[in-house]
Amino acid sequence: MADSLTVEKPPKALTSYRPYWAKRFGVAPFLPMSRAEMDTLGWDECDIILVTGDAYIDHPSFGMALVGRLLEAQGFRVGIISQPDWHSADAFRSLGKPALYFGITAGNMDSMVNRYTADRKIRSDDAYTPNAEPNKRPDRAVVVYAQRAREAFSDVPVVIGSIEASLRRIAHYDYWSDKVRRSVLPDSKADLLIFGNAERALVELSHRLAKGETIATIRDLRGTAFMVSRGWKPSAEWVETDSTSVDTPGQIHAHPDPYAMEAPPAKVGSGETAQIRIVPKAERLTARKDTRAHTVVRLPSYEQVRDNPVLYAHASRVFHLESNPGNARALIQGHGERDVWLNPPPLPLSTEEMDSVYDLPYARAPHPAYGNAKIPAWEMIRFSVNIMRGCFGGCTFCSITEHEGRIIQSRSENSILREIEEIRDKVPGFTGVISDIGGPTANMYRMACKDAKIESSCRRLSCVYPGICENLGTDHAPLISIYRKARALPGIKKILIGSGLRYDLAVKSPEYIKELVTHHVGGYLKIAPEHTEEGPLSKMMKPGIGSYERFKQMFEKFSKEAGKEQYLIPYFIAAHPGTTTEDMMNLALWLKRNNFRLDQVQTFLPTPLAIATAMWHTEKNPLKKVSDKSETVAIVRGGRERKLQKAFLRYHDPANWPLLREALQSMGRADLIGPGKKHLIPGWQPAGTAPVVIKAKKSVLAGRRPSPATTKTKPSGTRPYRAIR
Repeated sequence: MADSLTVEKPPKALTSYRPYWAKRFGVAPFLPMSRAEMDTLGWDECDIILVTGDAYIDHPSFGMALVGRLLEAQGFRVGIISQPDWHSADAFRSLGKPALYFGITAGNMDSMVNRYTADRKIRSDDAYTPNAEPNKRPDRAVVVYAQRAREAFSDVPVVIGSIEASLRRIAHYDYWSDKVRRSVLPDSKADLLIFGNAERALVELSHRLAKGETIATIRDLRGTAFMVSRGWKPSAEWVETDSTSVDTPGQIHAHPDPYAMEAPPAKVGSGETAQIRIVPKAERLTARKDTRAHTVVRLPSYEQVRDNPVLYAHASRVFHLESNPGNARALIQGHGERDVWLNPPPLPLSTEEMDSVYDLPYARAPHPAYGNAKIPAWEMIRFSVNIMRGCFGGCTFCSITEHEGRIIQSRSENSILREIEEIRDKVPGFTGVISDIGGPTANMYRMACKDAKIESSCRRLSCVYPGICENLGTDHAPLISIYRKARALPGIKKILIGSGLRYDLAVKSPEYIKELVTHHVGGYLKIAPEHTEEGPLSKMMKPGIGSYERFKQMFEKFSKEAGKEQYLIPYFIAAHPGTTTEDMMNLALWLKRNNFRLDQVQTFLPTPLAIATAMWHTEKNPLKKVSDKSETVAIVRGGRERKLQKAFLRYHDPANWPLLREALQSMGRADLIGPGKKHLIPGWQPAGTAPVVIKAKKSVLAGRRPSPATTKTKPSGTRPYRAIR
């Protein structure tokens, strides 16, 4: 799908702003977390105070450090309040009153994903906290922190951002409360929400506030959202168009109009059709003639998507269609008597701008206040290098595209090599091994559409599904060059690749696979087919298992040529929308045929705004036009069904055998029970094994397509069967 291109002037470069007067104070060894540190730096106040749910680690992989150092480079005095006690406002007064604003984030992870498992059980540790101590952040941390900051200083602007705010910028299904919640803006009472990559918006916002503009008048920044009164427009030339002009959801009736705010929502599920207003052709043509830069698309209101699954799925579809920064229009969604207004997504950073952000003077260590405490997230990334951001894969269960976008933003080769040398020379404990060179994916570095005009007008949700787009450049040569130059640096013994590999892209470059397998695999390589069956794969927007098989052949061929015994570690998801019991049985048979035993398994976790989450909540498929009569997506909601699907992934665990025997018998597949190689599980039970006592519903065991379930949380580790003794 394609649409007209929004024409606008190029963005102002991050490095082109005149520094704020406080630049004279110089660079802080660490951004201050106490008044004593501020005194040492000679500061009487902070211009900006950043509040985070994570420990403060001064490294570009941690959002608050990256943002803080970026704002410091612009001349602002930036303080950090890390993991404050949220039970009162006292901790939010610890650095005094900021001159410009509070910047609020839950941290690198969504606080609910951080605190709860896919089964809604509270986690016993927190990787972003000293000594992994749990319960150092509240549920829905952005809302709580914003409210406390407002309580501490009622006249200071509050700006919220990072992944938790990004994924909650409009009405969204919340898995943990099992209901549709409104945008985080009215709950937090923040003045501004910055979504996606925040550098451009934050830098411009800070300079404009410093020049005396009020935050209530700054309404033109890309990548921002805010509350407005009903009927508000930036100027008279703006045109509002109904979301049905973007994508008409199924059968249409002339009345009533569910987009009229006073109209009750249409009922779905009781035989009635979702009724959507007919948009006259003349009105649609008129809207198209208006400049897209001055068009706002009205989504169904919070109240409507809360009560009507079809409208929720429709809103999700339109939201994702309006996500390319080259052609996206502003969005608006009613919340009671007011509206949430979303400007178009931020424009990607250039390579020069990416370099400027990652070349800032990071201390590359946790703040000294933590002493000798171990912070697991820091231990995991301390010797890794982020070379790019964004992902054009479009996997429906993943939140990367909703947050970072589909356009790849890459650093230069020189910048990456400089960081490796800095790790070698400055980071304590470095032994010569770089643990990862990658990003959201391992091998999308510098990949882009072959034509900038096509890229700016494209409305596809993925560049690689159902097949790799003919307009996508898949050249791996720049990445191969980095690998070779990085491992040739003095003092570098090994460069490992820890980021997830997009294997359907990798097979386009046998040279890349050979380079990877020969030099950059430490015995095991993580890879994510996610499933083997077409039903769930089509709902994930993932390639068929044939792509994995082609990659596996190349992997084994080049490993043999290098004289190395190496193994692939595949990840799979249980209970994803579109997955049946039969699908899981077939996956288990595939695992056994390929001698895989999974140590850990992942269950789909619905995260806000993800397409798969819309499937889970509505049982509709937003990848296609939506109506009450459109495709029904199989979901697995109940704990019993979810445990059964997980049991198939761990078919080798004797504790799961009683449950699997019952399931296979109910499915008419008792032929898979027995002692032979053709059997999935044995008919006997080892002494002393504790079976999982679950009674699954007969309708599910019989192979009825269940219902949507949970998005990927943490990657699941696996190991080859032959490696187990």
